[in-house]
Amino acid sequence: MRIDKFLWCVRFYKTRSIAADEIRKNRVSVGASPVKSSKEVKIGDVVKIRKNQIDYQMEILQLPKSRVGPKLVALYIADKTEKDQYELLQMRKLNQDYYRNRGEGRPTKKDRRELDDFTGTDSGTPVDDDGWELFFQEKELGDED
Repeated sequence: MRIDKFLWCVRFYKTRSIAADEIRKNRVSVGASPVKSSKEVKIGDVVKIRKNQIDYQMEILQLPKSRVGPKLVALYIADKTEKDQYELLQMRKLNQDYYRNRGEGRPTKKDRRELDDFTGTDSGTPVDDDGWELFFQEKELGDED
């Protein structure tokens, strides 16, 4: 089976063309050497893939006839990726910068909720004008003392 088709069948890439592009960029290798999309893989080959700045390694256990369901992927490949690679991935997820740049557009619901939690207020409740007038009256009364 071709390597690009295999990677698509075991759901490592969403489409076969994405798999072929990654192979063309030398992010996929069998053994120690980079491969082409037409490379035939067989049972027992160790495939190394660089994806999301992580080096994945997998051993081929069986060759699927077509694309398999997510629950059946474990029947066709054995994950040989080192533990420190997964730890590196977790650290990168934790250290991600804020999900959008400050000052770009209106705040999202998530931003508003975080701000409400921080300030201890609820922005969902409407503000009545009487409350503001009372606030300023109390300030003026406090200044007279």
